[in-house]
Amino acid sequence: MSIGRVRPAITGLPAYHPGKAAEQAEAEHGISGAVKLASNENPYEPIPQVVEAMQEAAKGVNRYADHRATGLREAIGDWIGVDERQVSVGCGSVGLLQQLFLTYVDAGDEVVSPWRSFEAYPIFAQLMGATFVEVPLVDHRFDLEAAAAAVIPATKLVLLATPNNPTGTAVSTAEIHEFVSGLPSDVIVVVDEAYREFLDPGFGDPVRDLVPQFANLVVTRTLSKAYGLAGVRTGYLVAHPDVVTEVDKTLVPFAVNAVAQAGALAAVRNASAYKPAIDRLLAERNRVVSALTDAGWKLPDSQANFVYLDLGERTLEVCVELERRGVVTRPFAGEGLRVTIGTPEENAKFLGAMAEIGGDA
Repeated sequence: MSIGRVRPAITGLPAYHPGKAAEQAEAEHGISGAVKLASNENPYEPIPQVVEAMQEAAKGVNRYADHRATGLREAIGDWIGVDERQVSVGCGSVGLLQQLFLTYVDAGDEVVSPWRSFEAYPIFAQLMGATFVEVPLVDHRFDLEAAAAAVIPATKLVLLATPNNPTGTAVSTAEIHEFVSGLPSDVIVVVDEAYREFLDPGFGDPVRDLVPQFANLVVTRTLSKAYGLAGVRTGYLVAHPDVVTEVDKTLVPFAVNAVAQAGALAAVRNASAYKPAIDRLLAERNRVVSALTDAGWKLPDSQANFVYLDLGERTLEVCVELERRGVVTRPFAGEGLRVTIGTPEENAKFLGAMAEIGGDA
């Protein structure tokens, strides 16, 4: 039963499903000691400077935070080498993505994205009453030529998650440059870089390589993944100042709270302190990939903090078998399984479970 007159765009809207908690898997399967490798979180705690900054900020939460997070915008601008006017801050990069939809997309418009990709994209499109146009991946990678062909006068946004969630594959700034050069200048192209810090530098930097050349290109990033701030939801956007001005109009008042701002500011100011943990995760990713490859699995080239197993119809079966062995992953029914890179112990548990399950790689 629906109470009130729900908007047609909301009727039947799929809910966003976060990764299953380890505790839930334990209750479902009657086990203990489960590990969660389902949500691409950093398994390591934030650095002490971040924790201390958040604890201090908590003393003042009886007051509203700075709505614009001005100090954080300035620090991010200094960090990545852009003017503060080119930076917006939001409730995680997904919050900024929603703001982009609110800013540019009307009912009847179209949004184009390679697919499979981040599951929030079609939800946001439906929320606005727009059509989400899926451009199939080819060997788990973007077909940018097909994506360009899918752009029509009704297209308002093109979304490129690179590294892509859930496949982990990436495209270079040279490839994106060629792609954007062929599009109308009134189509906003979003380069969604939630996993930026795990990317091979050889792919280039869209903030440096692309934003100065294309006023219609937007880069979104987050402090949730590499910087271990998933629980306080802070992301940032880099674009032409005029784009930032419009996107800022859709920011929910005080969406980035005082504790989140303090933690994010400390993380940005001490970003180099995160390098050892990021390096550990990259080394673990290489170890997991090597072990799975040696076992006969063919994996996409992951440039993120997760790996993707193309299991097709076996996806849910393998997912459940892993859960029974205490490993919680993220399934995409009928397609594949995304597995976050965790600590060495968590990864060993996953690899051991995979060896037990076996099957056709």
